[in-house]
Amino acid sequence: MKYTSILGTAAILSLAFACSQKDTQEPIKEEINFMIKAEQVAEHNGQPVFHYLLDNGNMQVEMSNYGGLITKIITPDKNGTKENITLTLDTVEEYLTKPNPFFGATAGRVANRIADAKFTLDGTTYELAKTNGDNHLHGGVEGFNKKVWTPETYSNDSVVGVKMTYLSVDGEEGYPGNLETTLWMELTADNTLRIRFESTTDKKTILNLTNHTYFNLGGVKRDVQDHEFQFWADAYTPVDDELIPTGEVKDVTGTPFDFRTPKILGDQIAANAGGFDHNMVMKMEKTADMKHFVRVRHAESGRVMDMYSDNMGVQFYTGNFLSNFAGADGKTYDKHWGFCLESQNWPDAINHDNFPSPILNPGEKYTHNIEYRFSVEK
Repeated sequence: MKYTSILGTAAILSLAFACSQKDTQEPIKEEINFMIKAEQVAEHNGQPVFHYLLDNGNMQVEMSNYGGLITKIITPDKNGTKENITLTLDTVEEYLTKPNPFFGATAGRVANRIADAKFTLDGTTYELAKTNGDNHLHGGVEGFNKKVWTPETYSNDSVVGVKMTYLSVDGEEGYPGNLETTLWMELTADNTLRIRFESTTDKKTILNLTNHTYFNLGGVKRDVQDHEFQFWADAYTPVDDELIPTGEVKDVTGTPFDFRTPKILGDQIAANAGGFDHNMVMKMEKTADMKHFVRVRHAESGRVMDMYSDNMGVQFYTGNFLSNFAGADGKTYDKHWGFCLESQNWPDAINHDNFPSPILNPGEKYTHNIEYRFSVEK
């Protein structure tokens, strides 16, 4: 397989090195061997599309600068067997032509739904594409998930990653303002996938960026109803028949949304008429601290995933609309074969005065940090 450096200095970009990590409570841990590989796999609109492999010696993350995609996350189970734990396509090239339900994608400018595909800022109404019934979903016809980002790889003694930038011009998909966004996706020595967004605008606009990876900690062999979930959420935002928030913020007590103690997903799905596609309320105001949002355990494999974020909500989606989808490795993805934990501002926030504001003004900087921490229980 031919690999090409995006830095243009070698035919192979393979940045490998070893580091020893010290802990004040424990002796020196075994060596960590980092590696980055970058392969140009296609061109799209005259721009190079790369496939990246990040490897810390224990787990691997594959991604692309097309759509800011995470294409695979490969982690060991309790027996040391490494498997991909995401729903995906076989190649990055397929993402250019094969419709899919936002597998691994960066969603924006505004992730989730906007009611009636319109919003008003300072007396001006902005009309957006209706991509989900009469509503707007995940940024439009060609949202950030279909853009080629400008990439740059980086590494040090604790992380390997890819930095990507994209300029969304004024009026793109109906949104106001020239919006400059930088996305960092990196793998750490302690098996954490970090995602960071930063954006600035030259005109008042709205913004809500997230990642839309579908997880299946069992190695994508069957549905995820045997997974155990715990959310640090006391409330959620109910939705109407079109999955638009009603404006209510409801206590989870006595509802199927109460995951404050660990619950098996299948039991909660049965209690909630077939699944979840709802915003779990993590906090009312955005702060700089990273908050523990969710813990997911899969007893059979021993895999555990802990999600942290500095945002205010997480869209909990249980793959309700998956049906007979031809995915990677000859597998067919059906209902509930994956789950999404989309760290976010609340859906349709611009149309609800009681929701946290999604407005970004000139001179301000939008930031959003997400961490998925992977471990194994024997």
